Amino acid sequence: MKKKKINKGNLIVHLVLIIGSVIMILPFAWMILTSFKTLAESTQMPPKIFPDTLQFSNYTEVMRLLPFDKFYINTILMLLFRVIGSVLFSAMAAYAFARLNFPGKNFFFSLVLLQMMVPGQLFIIPQFLLVQKLGLLNTVTALVIPGIVSAFGTFLLRQFFMGIPKELEEAAKLDGCSIGRTFFSIMLPLANSGLVALGIFTALFAFKDLMWPLIVNMSIDKMTLSAGLASLQGQFSTNFPQLMAGSLLAVWPMLLIFVIFQRKFIEGIATTGGKL
Repeated sequence: MKKKKINKGNLIVHLVLIIGSVIMILPFAWMILTSFKTLAESTQMPPKIFPDTLQFSNYTEVMRLLPFDKFYINTILMLLFRVIGSVLFSAMAAYAFARLNFPGKNFFFSLVLLQMMVPGQLFIIPQFLLVQKLGLLNTVTALVIPGIVSAFGTFLLRQFFMGIPKELEEAAKLDGCSIGRTFFSIMLPLANSGLVALGIFTALFAFKDLMWPLIVNMSIDKMTLSAGLASLQGQFSTNFPQLMAGSLLAVWPMLLIFVIFQRKFIEGIATTGGKL
């Protein structure tokens, strides 16, 4: 039997990827291990890797200290409205920039790209004043408004629509389809992978947003998971096992979403250049 030749280039690439994967997994593994330690074990020097006994009380205590049920509800509502709004509005704007001809199209698209280059912190004060004047402080609506329109989403989906053959739209036009019917019945289904990828990106960015929920919400009952966890970090001392237990309780929904939609997510990223 002939022995297969080992491609040294592929071997090196796979080795680098394995090392990179291990490096990325280590913090998550450390978080899990720390969540089962005592406070003394978590601050021990040199660091103690495995706990002597599993401290499940960290989970029960953190759920007693914080209203995780309300955190989950607030976070789910925020993610739901942000994802739907961002995907819908970004898709409509992207289709207009990719396919429709109107005066100033390139100029307005340049403004969209310019917005991506501006630090988001510069928009916090005007957004807060807007929410305050509308009387939306301490509401889920205040959490949704800043993320309902996405310049990044517009750019991402524009690349998808530009890669779809124009002959499909011309055929739809000959069949009597309006622009709206063509958009919803033909273009959106073809950009399905991009829509899912944008939805996951939007959910991820919204989920880890900490500053905005802390600014617009003064009541802990209106906090999201990321903002609620911040209350576990004390000014002078922090119970790290409880903080890690709370972090693990907070992060599992996003892991579940990625596991369910990972194929669509990878397809969306792979086809962003426009080849369908």
